[in-house]
Amino acid sequence: MKKFSSSLIPNRRLSSLSRATTISTEVSNIIHSIDPMEPALEHLVPFLSPEIITSVLQQQPNPYLCFRFFIWSARRKQFRSWSSHNLIINTLTSNNSNNLDLFDVYWRAIEEIGKLGFRISSDAFAVLIAGYWEVKDGEKAVELFGKMKEFDCKPNLFTYNLMLHILVNKGLVLLALAVYNLMLKLNCHLNCATYSILIDGLCKSGKVSDALQLFDEMSQRGIVPSKITYTVVLSGLCQAKRIDDAYRLFENMRSGSGGGSKPDSVTYNALLNGVCKLGRMDEAFVVLKSFKNDGFELDLNSYSSLIDGLFRAKRFKEGHDMYRRMIEADITPDVVLYTIVIRGLCDEGRVHDAFKMIKEMSDRNLVPDTQAYNTLIKGFCDAGLLDEARSLKLEISGVGEFPDASTYTILISGMCRYGLVGDAENIFNEMEKCGCVPSVVTFNTLIDGLCKSGELQKAHLLFYRMEIGRNPSLFLRLTQGSDRVVDSGSLQTLVTKLCESGSTLKAYKLLNQLADTAIMPTITTYNILINGLCKAGRLDGALKLFKELQLKGNSPDSVTYGTLVNGFQSVGREADAFMLLEEMVGNGCKPTPAVYKTLMKWSCRRKKTFAAFNLWLKYLKSLPKRDEKVINLVENYLQNGEIERPVRLLLDMDIKLQDLDSAPYTIWLIGFCQGRKTNEALMLLSILKEYNINLTPPSCVMLISTLCREGKLNLAVEIFLYALEKGFILKPRICNNLIKSLLRSRFVTDDVFALMEKMGSCGYDLDSYLDDGTRFLLNNHRRKQEVQNMLVK
Repeated sequence: MKKFSSSLIPNRRLSSLSRATTISTEVSNIIHSIDPMEPALEHLVPFLSPEIITSVLQQQPNPYLCFRFFIWSARRKQFRSWSSHNLIINTLTSNNSNNLDLFDVYWRAIEEIGKLGFRISSDAFAVLIAGYWEVKDGEKAVELFGKMKEFDCKPNLFTYNLMLHILVNKGLVLLALAVYNLMLKLNCHLNCATYSILIDGLCKSGKVSDALQLFDEMSQRGIVPSKITYTVVLSGLCQAKRIDDAYRLFENMRSGSGGGSKPDSVTYNALLNGVCKLGRMDEAFVVLKSFKNDGFELDLNSYSSLIDGLFRAKRFKEGHDMYRRMIEADITPDVVLYTIVIRGLCDEGRVHDAFKMIKEMSDRNLVPDTQAYNTLIKGFCDAGLLDEARSLKLEISGVGEFPDASTYTILISGMCRYGLVGDAENIFNEMEKCGCVPSVVTFNTLIDGLCKSGELQKAHLLFYRMEIGRNPSLFLRLTQGSDRVVDSGSLQTLVTKLCESGSTLKAYKLLNQLADTAIMPTITTYNILINGLCKAGRLDGALKLFKELQLKGNSPDSVTYGTLVNGFQSVGREADAFMLLEEMVGNGCKPTPAVYKTLMKWSCRRKKTFAAFNLWLKYLKSLPKRDEKVINLVENYLQNGEIERPVRLLLDMDIKLQDLDSAPYTIWLIGFCQGRKTNEALMLLSILKEYNINLTPPSCVMLISTLCREGKLNLAVEIFLYALEKGFILKPRICNNLIKSLLRSRFVTDDVFALMEKMGSCGYDLDSYLDDGTRFLLNNHRRKQEVQNMLVK
């Protein structure tokens, strides 16, 4: 075995730099001259450091020897460094490898060192796993993770965290959680990064409640959340519209009670972006002011959030002003911000100005991505410029990953919106021929278009083609055996078992294949078809589909129930509608206000206005922050037949909570009119005027009809003048009814003609609006007026 050369003996006279250089040279000589080199290198251990290891790796021209030396050094913690890790990853993923497959070279080095009886460290595997991930080969990375057991190598925390990162980025949160549970069973020492990765994955997959549970578990284990963890949770809370919880968490960081992790610019931007995404722009500027007091300065991300929020809120001028302010501050826009501006211009109707932004991007040496092109194509479609949209798609086809499934879906949606369902079907077929896989949204868009055009049979065929052609359950029957068809619960169990038995790659492939084949009808697909069937009056078909979706493991949502309730209403099946409401509540599905309003309207038509009141009270009781004592008091007043006091109590409560919805009050007003309870209707009208609540066109129609029937024509005219002032164009029937009632009464004829003149000035086309009966009465009054004028003369 080679002895130390005299140059390696420590010499205090030599500078540390000279000594390091000498040792590096000696190590390089040994690596080149001895094979296997491990025994000789063992003598150098006392003189080596992470810096020398990295230096030797940089000098080594032979990839095989470079990898071998790294694998040797990775066995000792004192030699490990991020610089050497990154150096090997860069070497693996380098294009300057003379066509060598460096991954195979590295793997050969591992195998040969293993055969010599030397232990392979987890870090040596971690670098290769990271290399595979760098070149987007997740399957190889997971396969290598599974092979570590063959070398009697237990993954360390870094390797586990690397795997969690890979799985979360691939969208396989289920498998990431299975790996996490395995880590717990093996008593692996978890750290903040472990939880941050998992919480991020759960938030991005919409499982914010699960993410918060994991956040609590992290604290219970005594692990202090980092800024990254807090930022991930903040973003998740904002995404789930739990902005108050986000504020509380942010204030914990701000005050220092968050374990010392003070917010940084990323945290500030996460909260600002969340508020902007919710459309609460006035609040966003208040928040921004408080941020500035903390020393926060606007950067590209901040400007992007604010401009995006302003455009979404239709505050276009402010959005453009903000963009100009950013340019003046010498902040250069990126592709993301350009896409935001393109969308804003399209929403504003300035599609051709949006198109110019693509050229401006090129002038700034920015390459528009698929998202930018898709945003512009959507703008063309929304503006009805369908030919331009298709031309743009043809013109830039083959640029990067364009067109993708979103491009085709946007075009299909545009065609369907303008009734060109045949063209939409052609685009769908073209998409499949090009090998672009339709997404669930693509199927839903075309099915919706077919339903709206009355082509229910075609919609059904597409639905079953979607279900049978790419069915995960069918896939599982073929791959797992007919006795192991799984739902989401048993799939989770299966993935966990595979992971614990070391078959991580099998679980990975299973979930990936499911993701590739999972163009399953979603609850949205079912809702579209059920709605189409209900509108066509085919309630039995809608109910059959409703039962079918539950048998296949889907859960009906509030839209499903609301659609069916509307369907039952249209055919007069009152008992079925109310039974469906009870089932909905019993299944834990919270009915939307729309469901209650539908049933309230129905009750009012059947002259059950007080039943309509009780329905709304039932809804209010299901809401947070509602004063139950007030609601109980309202119920007592209603039971005694009172109207004024309960309505005032409800209005005061709504105004106090800043959650005033005028719809139920309008429904009750119309209900009183339908039930011929004119006094109650006028009382309610008086209260609504007092609280400055505007009437709707339907409520004006009902009031005018009721007042005409009751002979209260002055009030009827007053309501009609209100409708004219608000710009409502009421249907000819109600206008003719009012004019005839006025002409048949003792109403002054000149006033009737003055009212008609006002109607003309407000946009009514009297030539087409007046029917023959009204014209006859008007002519009679004109003749009588002429006779009276002649007699006076």
